[in-house]
Amino acid sequence: MILAIDQGTTGTTIVIYDQNGEFKGKAYNEITQIYPKASWIEHDAYEIWLSTLLGIKQALENATLEYKDIKSIGITNQRETTVLWNKTTGKPLHNAIVWQCRRSADICENIMQEGKSNWIQEKTGLIVDAYFSATKIKWLFEHNPEIKTLANQGNLAFGTIDSWLIWQLTGGQSHVTDHTNASRTMLYNINTKKWDQDLLSYFDLPKSILPKIQNSASYFGKTDKQLFSGTEIPITGVAGDQQAALFGQGCINSGQVKNTYGTGCFMLMYTGNKNHLSQNGLLTTIACDEKGHPNYALEGSVFIAGAAIQWLRDQLQLITKASETEAIAQSINDTQGVYFVPAFTGLGAPHWDMNAKGAIIGLTRSTGKNEIVRAALEAIAYQTFDVLKLMQSESDTKITSMHVDGGASENNFLMQFQADLLGIELVRPVNIESTALGAILLAGLGAHIWQSDTLPNNICKVDQVFNSKIEEQHRNILVKGWNKAVEKIKS
Repeated sequence: MILAIDQGTTGTTIVIYDQNGEFKGKAYNEITQIYPKASWIEHDAYEIWLSTLLGIKQALENATLEYKDIKSIGITNQRETTVLWNKTTGKPLHNAIVWQCRRSADICENIMQEGKSNWIQEKTGLIVDAYFSATKIKWLFEHNPEIKTLANQGNLAFGTIDSWLIWQLTGGQSHVTDHTNASRTMLYNINTKKWDQDLLSYFDLPKSILPKIQNSASYFGKTDKQLFSGTEIPITGVAGDQQAALFGQGCINSGQVKNTYGTGCFMLMYTGNKNHLSQNGLLTTIACDEKGHPNYALEGSVFIAGAAIQWLRDQLQLITKASETEAIAQSINDTQGVYFVPAFTGLGAPHWDMNAKGAIIGLTRSTGKNEIVRAALEAIAYQTFDVLKLMQSESDTKITSMHVDGGASENNFLMQFQADLLGIELVRPVNIESTALGAILLAGLGAHIWQSDTLPNNICKVDQVFNSKIEEQHRNILVKGWNKAVEKIKS
């Protein structure tokens, strides 16, 4: 049996598969979203760890399995989210700063004013933005004297969520990460595939805080025997959530594209050994080849997707659960000209406007709950449309098919509207949790349960293919209205 930890922005999912690629059990636990100030978002790193332990116990119970039945663990995680902890005590020194958090926007503005944006992009493949880990670490150093003291003593550890969980799972024996997560920190050189000393010097960060980098399918350590009734389980697969989803969807050939509809939307195109630097807002990142070794991908990021539906539920209380939105959207013919631009944490690709604010535009007296809910779903598709068009242009590749996954891909209205906007086919697998599936596959490779040419082929079955049903003229009218709405909310 292989167990995957899928530690996401809104919760922690545990899944278990057997060596034949058959699903055996699952558990999910939400984690608390902490908002100290507007546009600041934190998680309690220790709560994340406890949710992982609880989920493992629950998933095993649901599958009627014991700890000793698990032969390997894979980890996939929300990327960029930053944890700093004391190497001696293992205790976090601050809440984890979540990838969506904008508190380091001023640091990013200073970097751009210093003319360092192109230099950083050439090294990292990343746009200068508060999204990435380096400026989050710098902010923590500047605002917490204890952190700098520990760093000077060589007793401070930095990690993205994968590193934090591995440290806890191994009882502090392994301080490691993989290339995909390292490539999201803005401290990793995508050309050399190593930590970059020039970047560390620029951000004034000591190399001693950084984890060791490994291939995504490799041995990361074994679990502390005190955790799981004396059982020591090897951790053999690690990848950031979007790269895990790309791998889980079988996108290991150049030009293949997947889009994950989660808290945000993340579109990746596998480009193999081609390191393509975007000129218009896409990111160059590290992906896994068929053996779990580092290769390249282009990525477009939409910060708020499913999180907009969560906002309708929690803040506006227009719905009680996300699954209601499909029927609500289908109950009306259109939004009556209402557009929802959910720029709660700024705009990602292709705009990269850190200071943009969200808005609902086109309201009239006849606008009701149904129009707003449908507009929120449509906003996810419009943002994805923007990213795909840019990716097609930047890569000089005609995209005719896109693999989809993530929780919101279950919504048939959203998938059909997305296909209508894009004019290409959308392929949805039976198992939409491609992120966890990627971690399962990488862990199986890392533990030598499978080889790259013997992965179980029943693991990626197609559920439904969506094709466009609207005319080009109608599509153009919809997109024109969206573009006008976006321009209104830019800073």
